[in-house]
Amino acid sequence: MIKVTGPRGVLTKSFKHMSVDMFIDANDSSLIRVEKWFAASKELAVIKTTCSHVQNMIDGVTKGFEYHMKLVYAHFPTNVIIGKGGKSVEIVNFIGQKVKFFVECLEGVTVERDPQNNQELIFRGNNIDNVSRTCALINQKCAIKKKDIRKFLDGIYVSSKGFVDNSD
Repeated sequence: MIKVTGPRGVLTKSFKHMSVDMFIDANDSSLIRVEKWFAASKELAVIKTTCSHVQNMIDGVTKGFEYHMKLVYAHFPTNVIIGKGGKSVEIVNFIGQKVKFFVECLEGVTVERDPQNNQELIFRGNNIDNVSRTCALINQKCAIKKKDIRKFLDGIYVSSKGFVDNSD
């Protein structure tokens, strides 16, 4: 179990499912050592995966993650209604449908419209897993079924990813 605390908040994650040894270095308390014993070459990939997860947690509590999604449409203007104080998204008039698609943001994720571009949404949060999964859920709600996806390109797509705090 790892708990990371920073200026933007606290993130915890369990690594019980990964068969690695994790411990704090005796010489430098800011280092975390990850090791795996008697592993085949394919099994050694879990070390880098674990280190990447921990680094994403550190980046999340220090900088935060930001995803930009763009509304793309050819004829019927797709509209998005942000509700619950930036915690939910309702997609209206997608390819002229009367049905409204509703997506609840995952824990710690907020959404807002881009002030410069009305056709862009900004998702922010500390946990990269929740931010990216929220964007994926919105993208999947707008998947066009029973049509040629090369011709019908309407949808809501991730246009850029980055950090909230870009001071580095």
